[in-house]
Amino acid sequence: MIIHERENEFVMVAQHDHAGVSRDAAQNWRDDYFLGIERIYSVVLAVREHDRCWIEPDEEPLWNEQTQQPYSFMDYPGRPKLAFYTKGIDEIVQMDPYARLLCSLHYASFLKDATSTIGKNFWVAEKQRQQKLLKELEIDNDKVLSFQLNLLKFCDNLSLYICLNAPGTPKSQEHYFYRNGFPQKFSFANDQTILAEWLDQHTVSLSVSPFKNKLHVRLPYKAVDKELIKEIGLTAAYQDSSVCWREVTFV
Repeated sequence: MIIHERENEFVMVAQHDHAGVSRDAAQNWRDDYFLGIERIYSVVLAVREHDRCWIEPDEEPLWNEQTQQPYSFMDYPGRPKLAFYTKGIDEIVQMDPYARLLCSLHYASFLKDATSTIGKNFWVAEKQRQQKLLKELEIDNDKVLSFQLNLLKFCDNLSLYICLNAPGTPKSQEHYFYRNGFPQKFSFANDQTILAEWLDQHTVSLSVSPFKNKLHVRLPYKAVDKELIKEIGLTAAYQDSSVCWREVTFV
């Protein structure tokens, strides 16, 4: 779950819904900026499905007693989170092995420097999975694979930007993840940092856009009232809350 707190409510975005916006971004990537475009179907599929591991836990969000807010993808308990990661990657192989490779690389990157035993074990298991897939798929072009993984991560971050920052948020008050731009670098942007900024309640400006045209997206979310959570519990309050839509155009 992606969480943004307001005074009287929590804005909650299900991860698989956020990934739908990421997919829209990948689908609209300029062809001349897309390395290895012959695999575009698999790459777009990986972007769409990269957070499918959260479908099950997001149906019944958990309350964090320590922070007094719902658990988010950032602080969700480690052991079940890694179990969901593995389950999600396993499910993607049934759709497309190349998409599975990209998703494995994406999630393993989070645990590269893990110090816990379960984190280290997850990283080792995914590295073994990746070596097997690289051999089976006969992939020997690291440049193309690295670009496509970067594309996935950029599209992920672009969607997270409009989840974690309320529409119209001034640059100086943005979530710390994105105040200094996105971490992914691309040759079409001369390897410079790409910056995003809200221009108004519905428009985000990119310092360099990788898209064919203006990109219009619709993000579903729920604004869950804090008092309702106290009355009936988080899961019931989340399930009873109506779906809202955030409409954004990237220019």
